[in-house]
Amino acid sequence: LQFTEEKLGQAEKTELDAHFENLLARADSTKNWTEKILRQTEVLLQPNPSARVEEFLYEKLDRKVPSRVTNGELLAQYMTEAANDFGPGTPYGKTLIKVGETQRRLGAAERDFIHSASINFLTPLRNFLEGDWRTISKERRILQNCRLDLDACKARLKKAKAAEAKAAVTF
Repeated sequence: LQFTEEKLGQAEKTELDAHFENLLARADSTKNWTEKILRQTEVLLQPNPSARVEEFLYEKLDRKVPSRVTNGELLAQYMTEAANDFGPGTPYGKTLIKVGETQRRLGAAERDFIHSASINFLTPLRNFLEGDWRTISKERRILQNCRLDLDACKARLKKAKAAEAKAAVTF
């Protein structure tokens, strides 16, 4: 009732400390930016949306995400197979073997980067959103409920004093 009356402008609202309001605004901003950065980093590391959904499901089911061959590693495999088909002694075969080996190393480096970024960058962001932010939200709701209770009590006290003053005037 107090919340509704405040929204309709029929009840007074206890204002929180300006510094505290600033902290709440900063917390909201931090949460919003963290979510955006987390989502965009996930898109950068895994551009395929269906693969991201699959990884998300594995994570939620506490299962190990199966290891994927990167595009560089797949290209390296094709080049090596082609080199073996053309013959490793031919100029084209030698070139494909060299480039294939380089692509294999690039693919392995990409896999290591994705793994490292996930552990060292995405995990702390997720921990903030799933841990600290939930605590902030819970405490904010508790504070809001206490403030509403306080304002409702103030309104009842004000009405009681008004009724008492009116009764004193009529006698």
